[in-house]
Amino acid sequence: MGGRQPALGLLGSHLVVTRRLPRVLLATACLVVAGCSGGASSSSEPGPGTPPPVATASSTPSPAPSPEVADVPPPPTATCYRLSYDDALAPTSDSRPVACSSRHTSVTFESGRLEELVGRRVRAVDSRRVQTAVAQRCPAALGDFLGGGVDALRLSMLRSVWFTPTLEEFDRGASWYRCDVVAPAGAEELAGLTPPMRGTLATAAGQDRYGMCGTAEPGTPRFSRVLCSAPHEWRAVEVVDLGTGTYPGADTARDRGQEPCVAAGRSAAADPLDFSWGYEWPSRDQWDAGQHHGLCWVPR
Repeated sequence: MGGRQPALGLLGSHLVVTRRLPRVLLATACLVVAGCSGGASSSSEPGPGTPPPVATASSTPSPAPSPEVADVPPPPTATCYRLSYDDALAPTSDSRPVACSSRHTSVTFESGRLEELVGRRVRAVDSRRVQTAVAQRCPAALGDFLGGGVDALRLSMLRSVWFTPTLEEFDRGASWYRCDVVAPAGAEELAGLTPPMRGTLATAAGQDRYGMCGTAEPGTPRFSRVLCSAPHEWRAVEVVDLGTGTYPGADTARDRGQEPCVAAGRSAAADPLDFSWGYEWPSRDQWDAGQHHGLCWVPR
């Protein structure tokens, strides 16, 4: 199966400067469109007492029986893996589980059968319908697993990645999907995770560890998104919900964040008359990919 999971455009604008992050992980639908062979039929068995067929010079040989297809269960949840950044972006995974007490960079938080997800028999694991369904399901389920609400997830670095079987595995009976949680840590790197991950954003400690922070003021050359457990100078502290529907335009998206972000900066400062703040809003491409919110930033 070809293709990669798309990178997540985690907001990239600061005031009047439009910026795009490097390839931070996933949020849009993974649409892989390669071919997949269908199943083959097998011949019926002769009934009791039926004489075996006799081959003659004019008879047609019977086709060889199809390989037996096994019923492969979905991958188990609460399983840990040591994935690289590129591993996490791939549509399939052959990584072996590791002990969750050892260093790991992903945890499977949901898995299931593709038939249950799409509501019909799956004939091609790499079809647009199947891949889109998985790409929508895993990010939608992540918030319930991590807890803390929608804004806590948006203010964190935790994201979901997803996997399906290879074409060869699918032909042998594998028809499952797998959702993992990961934490991007800078450009093309994943952070180690600390168990347990379930409910981690429902706690202040989890929000501090996996929160979204910056190495410098957003929009400046030294800025890089990092976990708040790493050294940092700025932190994303508030979400500006921009609604749904069509893209409101960069000017409108920018203006919507001025008041709440000024208030956030003032609230975080020791002197309410002398404070700094930052605001990021989505580009049109990020909006189309599902980023319908902005982020307010304040200095540490």
